[in-house]
Amino acid sequence: MKTKNICKFISEPSFDKLDTHSFIYETNIPTMKQPSILKYNRIILVKNGNFMFHIAGAQIKVNTGSLIFAFEGESFSVAATAGEEYLYIDFSGGRADMLFRRLGINAGNRTFDGFDGLIPLWHESLIRASHDNIDLAAESVLLYSISRINTTCNEQNTLVQQIIDITEENFSNPQLSISIIAKELAYNAKYISHLFKQKMGVGYTEYLRMHRINYAIMLLDHGIDSVKNIASLSGFSNPMYFSSVFKQTVGVSPSEYNSKQSG
Repeated sequence: MKTKNICKFISEPSFDKLDTHSFIYETNIPTMKQPSILKYNRIILVKNGNFMFHIAGAQIKVNTGSLIFAFEGESFSVAATAGEEYLYIDFSGGRADMLFRRLGINAGNRTFDGFDGLIPLWHESLIRASHDNIDLAAESVLLYSISRINTTCNEQNTLVQQIIDITEENFSNPQLSISIIAKELAYNAKYISHLFKQKMGVGYTEYLRMHRINYAIMLLDHGIDSVKNIASLSGFSNPMYFSSVFKQTVGVSPSEYNSKQSG
């Protein structure tokens, strides 16, 4: 007999301690700007605005839906303006350290975007919590948010790979852009542009340009010497513009490159 039960067993249960110390909805600008040294680890969810966090001497730009981690002993302050808000949970314990190692959360990997969907959960959990259960509310929100990081990162990596695949198939189209790709994938163009740069370390426009130039070099290496044809095959509608971009990137014009290869 079929049932609708869903059973998911935890293979390695952990009994390490996890303590939550505060669950805060921060809207006070002077408090945000006040420098401090964190006594505990902190997970922050940006509810509204575009912030500049100053954590351990680094400037970190974030916006609505970003999750940020700061760690015990780090310096902390926020450059904020009126209307900008965030929520945070302070926590500590051996299990926290275990979760950081498990998910690769550290000073070099502390910011995660695309968590707008968590904002209602955080806000409602805090509002509804009482003195008697605030610790449970904070811990459940903390663990759920952290559990979403691995899933979201996998989804983001898949999305970036989709962008790369579409680029591979369509780079010869002069009209190709991140906006067109965003429309095809049904995503916000600004979001996938930011995600692509975050994951690849280079903006999409520059990535596409380099891909086209590398393809043009391959064509030249294979004996095609018509600049007009190479430009067209590589995704440039204007041969003169192609030559300019090629020289700017490679250091010589297509004709000069071809001469050197022939010589």
